[in-house]
Amino acid sequence: MTDATDPARLAARQDRVSRFVRARFGLRGTLLLHRTALGWDLLRAPLNVMLSPVFLLTRLLAALLGWLGARRAAGWLARRRIFLTSDMSRILQQDLIRFIDGLDADGIGPGAPPQATRDRIASYTETRNAVAEIVTSLVVLSCGLLLFHRATPGIISMAGPLAELRARSNAVADFALGETLGRAWYWAFPVQLSPWEVVLTGVALAMIGSVVTTFAGVLADPLQTLTGTHRRRLMRMLSQLDRAEPGSGIEREHLLARLGDLGDTLTVLWRSLR
Repeated sequence: MTDATDPARLAARQDRVSRFVRARFGLRGTLLLHRTALGWDLLRAPLNVMLSPVFLLTRLLAALLGWLGARRAAGWLARRRIFLTSDMSRILQQDLIRFIDGLDADGIGPGAPPQATRDRIASYTETRNAVAEIVTSLVVLSCGLLLFHRATPGIISMAGPLAELRARSNAVADFALGETLGRAWYWAFPVQLSPWEVVLTGVALAMIGSVVTTFAGVLADPLQTLTGTHRRRLMRMLSQLDRAEPGSGIEREHLLARLGDLGDTLTVLWRSLR
């Protein structure tokens, strides 16, 4: 491993990281990256969204095992790859491996074992995917505030209002005495929804949401480049490889993404109780 505390090496590393981030995650770079998502990634995306809670549970269990002293079991569990590897993530991982190999060749890389490097890079791409989920949650929340004037932190809390809006529009259009009287009638007597209408609306929204998540990086990557988030995250990863730290921790982006799911569930429960 190299001495990353050496000022000259650290400055050279920071410069290379900054150039990589601008090339890979700037607007042009991220558009080229997302072009690879136009294929099987559109099918992997909804599965990965469903696997997100499983991922969080395994990481929480790994952290608990580490705290209890079962470090070998914690390390094994933390290295399990829960998500399906998308074509976009695979390309990004290959780019990062070549980038770190280039740093090592120039004497400014971490010089970590290949498997440790691959594990860290996989965690890096998973964190980037969690950011895409956060962006999707913000989009859903914004749509709920604009359309229904209520907080909809996730797909579940939006399915009911959207299904009701669709059913009401259809009922008004089919009202025997015209749409004007139909609007007045269904304002006084709300449309009765069947559970299947809400479920089907939720399924359709989940499919749309997975597509939004797949391409959320087109917006998130340039913003994270401008704010320096990508650079700091990549420098932190290299620093962890320098110190050969075990990768059993949970990045805050995963917790924030799951907070959206928790808020979604609590919102639905609160409205049901009311």
